[in-house]
Amino acid sequence: MKKNNLFLVATGFLFFAAGCAKKHDAAVVAPKVTIGVYSLNQGNYGQNNTTITYYDFGTSTPTTDYFMNVNHFGLGDTGSDFVIYGGKIYIVMNNSGNVVVADALTMKFTDTIDFKNGGVNRGPENIVTYGKNVFVSSTDGTVAVIDTSALSISKFIAVGSNPAQMAVSGTNLYVSNTGGFSAQFDSTVSVIDLGSLTEVAKITVGINPGSIAADNSGNIYVACTGDYNTVGPKMVKVNTAAGSVTNSADTAAGIVRYYNGNLYVTGGYLGLPAVRALSTTDFSAIKSNFISDGTVVTTPYSLDIDKVNGDVYVSDAKDYVSSGEVFCFDKTGAKKFSFSTSPTASPIGVQLIQQ
Repeated sequence: MKKNNLFLVATGFLFFAAGCAKKHDAAVVAPKVTIGVYSLNQGNYGQNNTTITYYDFGTSTPTTDYFMNVNHFGLGDTGSDFVIYGGKIYIVMNNSGNVVVADALTMKFTDTIDFKNGGVNRGPENIVTYGKNVFVSSTDGTVAVIDTSALSISKFIAVGSNPAQMAVSGTNLYVSNTGGFSAQFDSTVSVIDLGSLTEVAKITVGINPGSIAADNSGNIYVACTGDYNTVGPKMVKVNTAAGSVTNSADTAAGIVRYYNGNLYVTGGYLGLPAVRALSTTDFSAIKSNFISDGTVVTTPYSLDIDKVNGDVYVSDAKDYVSSGEVFCFDKTGAKKFSFSTSPTASPIGVQLIQQ
């Protein structure tokens, strides 16, 4: 009897447990699929001709001025950066002095966030995301905190002179201070605590720091342009825990990106028109030209990497006046496709569209 009772109790428990498991199993969420890519095309300064090109992976065709087609009005003047976050696309319009917000899939206009202080343009520049906020650096020496629920600026954080690029590492935001519009170039990276939303430190890295990238091990990499005269360009590696430079090398880099243990950099104004793959340890060249199939990119103006499959997107500004072109290379450096941004010049970056 005891054995039978124990069997019944155990069997009943198993059925009960199975029923509970079925009842509480989490719903299976299908992975998002990348359906296309947006290119932000800067246009010509002062001419209000910034556009977005939508390239559809399904049809392999680009749609010119996608924002205008949907909303029947233009974005404005001199787009400088954009990001997709939380179902919305945030487009930084430098010379117009605002951030345009739209639906990420439909491009339907949502709102405009003003970046004028007493009528004076703050000069919004770069954009990154963290938590419930979007952060925008401005050349007036501030980083704006945009609440993504309210779509309004909740705070301005004072940093260094003419901040440009930003990167998140851990619970801190790192902001390169160029000093490019000041009497003297800056040489620091501001550290913003993302909990208190205050600047907690400055790290000296080199003259005129610009593009910045973070790896997965608590390091950031900063491309310092120098003063275009007596001080040359260099790349520095900063250990964020120590808050100090751990490595430096004389090399010209316009844009720096981190992916899968390597750095990918463009030559910038002072370097060669190539995309290099560099070691994160000593900045030696793993590939002196990442593009392996002979494809020629005249003026690399932006560099973006698909973190899922390793595709590398390089935007070619050509002569900054005529139509630009966006190239997609696979992780071996072979061209997969390209599309023109005609009639708009200077494509400045891409965002992948997922649904």
